[in-house]
Amino acid sequence: MNDRRGNPVSTASGAALEHAETALWRMMSFFDAPVADIDAALAADPRWMLPHVMRAGFLLTLTEPSLMPPVHEALAQAETLTAAATGRERAHEDAAPRLAGGDWSGACEAWGRILADHPRDLYALQWAHLFDFYRGDAAQLKARPEATLRALPADDPLRPYVLGMHAFGLEESGELSMAEAVGREAVTSTAKVPWATHAVAHVMEMQGRHEDGLRWLTEREADWSQGNGFAGHHWWHRALFHLEGMDLPAALALYDAQLASDKVTLTLQRLDGAALLWRIHLLGGDVGSRWDDAARGWDLSATPAGHSAFNDLHALMVLIGQGRHADAQGLVAAAQAQADASRASNAAMSREVGLPLMRGLLAWSQGRLDEAAAQIAPARRIAHLFGGSHAQRDLITQTLLACGTDVLAERAQTPADTPLTQYWRARL
Repeated sequence: MNDRRGNPVSTASGAALEHAETALWRMMSFFDAPVADIDAALAADPRWMLPHVMRAGFLLTLTEPSLMPPVHEALAQAETLTAAATGRERAHEDAAPRLAGGDWSGACEAWGRILADHPRDLYALQWAHLFDFYRGDAAQLKARPEATLRALPADDPLRPYVLGMHAFGLEESGELSMAEAVGREAVTSTAKVPWATHAVAHVMEMQGRHEDGLRWLTEREADWSQGNGFAGHHWWHRALFHLEGMDLPAALALYDAQLASDKVTLTLQRLDGAALLWRIHLLGGDVGSRWDDAARGWDLSATPAGHSAFNDLHALMVLIGQGRHADAQGLVAAAQAQADASRASNAAMSREVGLPLMRGLLAWSQGRLDEAAAQIAPARRIAHLFGGSHAQRDLITQTLLACGTDVLAERAQTPADTPLTQYWRARL
């Protein structure tokens, strides 16, 4: 049999295929986790390998160290079912263990080969797109969805979600006008496409259009705010627009209402709250006891260090914010040890970008501004190598500004002369 997009599958169960299609939609739309749908697909066909790989792939995109045991269990189950799988499915079964083993680049190359043979394979596109993002590969963020769109029928129900991916890739590649046009096109259908609303918000952030951004997210709030795993990140973007207008109380109110510890479960969700508090801290704002709240439920010990350099940097911000400098030093030492001992993709990201930034933030927090700038400035120039978006990495630029280093002209939002730009200009 083939799935809806003509990709060969080894199941003969129509019910299993329908459940897998729903799981795919959930992964691309972020509306609820796909685990129950994957379980239903396996119940309909226990001998189908692909749902086990789907489970592993989804869990791995969350970059959560505690989820590795179920990842390995799913991959072990998949391995027992390879004999009956199609070549395409076996290619997926090859990519997922690479990812689980820390070879993010190798996994993306494997998904790229799948897409070359099956350009409408949206599993490969979804996972490659997220790890292109985590690896800071803007060229592939743009190119992969673009190629899939050429192969995908205009009436495919998941096409709006691919348009959303393309919009984000265009934005990260600096093609802002086209990104906004494609993002707006994606939301013209009846589908709710948070990745597209998010991409347009990124464009407005990069152009310093903070008032437009607030209007956009308010107008499209029904698309992303309820029952969506991406909602918190949208609230974070809304808070950034408030900060661009130097409305710190509004940003703090959004933290309390939407980003506080009782609203989040995963590290990926906690990053936004930590990043927001750090920006407010840089601006001299009083965050009160919110650093303690940000730490609540987050394992900030040295144990998870080295799994994601991007996550490690944000964990360090919370430790610094709490004044736990000994623990902060321990986290940096653990990340260094992991980077020295591992050949995983994240180890290189840590060595080249993550660790210099972590040392720079520590130095800044202790008043050693020249040392902080000496660590941060070189890492900032290659910071895309450890993932995140332009908007997320603007935190690095603002920390460098707080060190007294005048890089204001290099900040994308500066030409708009926003209140935040005026603040940094006066402070410098």
